[in-house]
Amino acid sequence: MAVTMHGVVVILIFYVTVSAGTEEMYSNYELVSEEEPIDEGPRLDYNDPTWCHPLSLANGELSCVSPRGRSYSGTLGTRCEMTCDRGYKLVGKSSVHCLANRRWSGTAFCRQIRCRVLHLNPHGRYTCSQGFVVDSRCDYTCKAGYRIIGQHSRTCQPDGSWSNNEPVCTDDDPPKIRCPMSRAKYADPGALTAKVAWDPPVATDAADKAPEVILVGQEPNTAFKEGSTIVRYKVYDLARNRAGCKFIVRVVVRRCEVLNPPLHGYLSCSSDTNNYGAVCEYHCEGGHERTGTSSRVCQFNHSWSGAPAECRQMEFRTNVKTVSALMDQFYEKRRLLIVSTPSLMNQEYRLQNLMIQKSRCGLDLRHVTVIELLGSAPQERGRIKTKPLHPGVIEGLRQAFRISRTYFSMLILDKNGVDRERFITPMSSDELFAYIDDFLLDEEERDRLEIHRDFCV
Repeated sequence: MAVTMHGVVVILIFYVTVSAGTEEMYSNYELVSEEEPIDEGPRLDYNDPTWCHPLSLANGELSCVSPRGRSYSGTLGTRCEMTCDRGYKLVGKSSVHCLANRRWSGTAFCRQIRCRVLHLNPHGRYTCSQGFVVDSRCDYTCKAGYRIIGQHSRTCQPDGSWSNNEPVCTDDDPPKIRCPMSRAKYADPGALTAKVAWDPPVATDAADKAPEVILVGQEPNTAFKEGSTIVRYKVYDLARNRAGCKFIVRVVVRRCEVLNPPLHGYLSCSSDTNNYGAVCEYHCEGGHERTGTSSRVCQFNHSWSGAPAECRQMEFRTNVKTVSALMDQFYEKRRLLIVSTPSLMNQEYRLQNLMIQKSRCGLDLRHVTVIELLGSAPQERGRIKTKPLHPGVIEGLRQAFRISRTYFSMLILDKNGVDRERFITPMSSDELFAYIDDFLLDEEERDRLEIHRDFCV
């Protein structure tokens, strides 16, 4: 035995001696040059039984395996499995091992599992054996006059949930409720509705001092539509016993007979066209103007105010001598499209004139009248269709809107006589109509145009 140990000592001394005489030496099983700096990290010593600090796990267990056996749980390379006791949940890594830097590869701890706090029953109570931790049992009881519906107890389970469903305490008697009387009311002027009010019913219950009353339908003090509306109330007590009642709200709309639109015209009415307070205005189609009253009102006695209006062919006097006298005839009635050309032989004018002739119907639908200023002095002429204009009117138009005689041009005036757009090249019907529709027509005119769009096809 002594010889063997001396042999080992001799061999180790020899190994050190030989290693010291070579140019390179072995360290950590890697070939390292003597000239390179050596990392001064922790030295590995597999014989040190406490390489990493001892582990502990409160409310849990450790199962460690070391390369040197179970008795050396802190040596390098030791692996530990972590598990928690019943009622606890592991937070962190379930497995760690001892590293060369004298640290474990991770941390973990056991957190106690708790179930959520149970809701308080308004007519009962519960008592728990261990609070809200795992395996705690909570027993429910109800106040006198109530009985329990559901399971009488619940247990906190390992997954953090309660067993069974939450029970309720209930009574068997439904609450009492009485609705208001049914009622009728006339609609407000110019409307199809009436505001109706009532006092909400009050419910009583033997076990519940303030049972919940629920409205099924429209709220009081709101506008009810024409006809009959059923309003319902229902009430539940804490045990979900139900009671209900209903009544009727009736709204009456006074109406006049339906008005007929005038020939070559149409009506635009407020509200529902013929109800009490509705206002109907008379409008005429392109090329016609209204005579008579402009609007009528449906009265409380079911009759219309005033007399019906008529739409007659629009006539303009062209023998006036001033531009203001001419424009006054179109004010708020028609739009003007003024076309100017230096000569009847002008190619741009001839092309534009051809397109205007084909679009007369569309221009009338948009309430547009065409004025032509033709040629230069002394042969200059002006006309609306075939009716000539006075020279003073021609000159007044050119001066007022700065229309040149030397080249083809075209401008659009709105119903107030305001210059809205100018063109120096011919415009197709589609381009001209698109501009008028987008920038000159109001919403009502667009709606009417949409209805009669196919009239000119």
